Amino acid sequence: MYKILIVEDDPKIAELLASHIEKYGYDSIVIQDFGSVQDEFQRIQPHIVVMDVNLPSYDGYYWCRQIRMVSTCPILFLSARSGEMDQVLALESGADDYITKPFSREIVMAKIRSQIRRVYGDYAIKERMVEKYGMMLYPERLELHLKGSMVPLTKKEAVLIETLLEACPRIVKRDAILDKLWDDESYIDDNTLSVNITRLRKKLSDLDVEDALETVRGVGYRLNQTWSIEGQS
Repeated sequence: MYKILIVEDDPKIAELLASHIEKYGYDSIVIQDFGSVQDEFQRIQPHIVVMDVNLPSYDGYYWCRQIRMVSTCPILFLSARSGEMDQVLALESGADDYITKPFSREIVMAKIRSQIRRVYGDYAIKERMVEKYGMMLYPERLELHLKGSMVPLTKKEAVLIETLLEACPRIVKRDAILDKLWDDESYIDDNTLSVNITRLRKKLSDLDVEDALETVRGVGYRLNQTWSIEGQS
């Protein structure tokens, strides 16, 4: 069942959307804590987000950018702001569509179904997956999976684990990793790499994978298979 996360601080509108979404067989979840939208997003792992612009604490543009750091999940804005620049700002923040209030429930549902077809259904481009010894990385989703568990990744963490998984169990030189990160974004120095290695170790630990990411002094890093493969003891 597809999960639709509703980030709307008007309880009447949120209830109306939730009830209509559920009539179509989807699971709707309404955010209650508007100060921790990203935490709730990562906990729920929805397939689509419907987001208002005017929210307590931080606006929808802010939360859209935060979600985009960890996910490519479709985000639809639903707002009373109808100005051209409001819509431009939403799209530049990472939104996939923008619907103005007052809105037609059927139009909202049509756009939700369209995004589901585009990303998960008939029109979806087959996504890439990197797998080694049962550990599966989905680079487009920024997700790392192992034995039924999942952790979200940042873009840099995804580049790191992909490089290490593809080479596993060979050593990857520091310069080679820095080149990968340089291609991915702006300049990354040695200290930034060390910070991201530490963060990746924490993500692996969240999957109950310990001592897998080895520092080879003076050379680089190596991913060792310290986790059990499903079906084996």
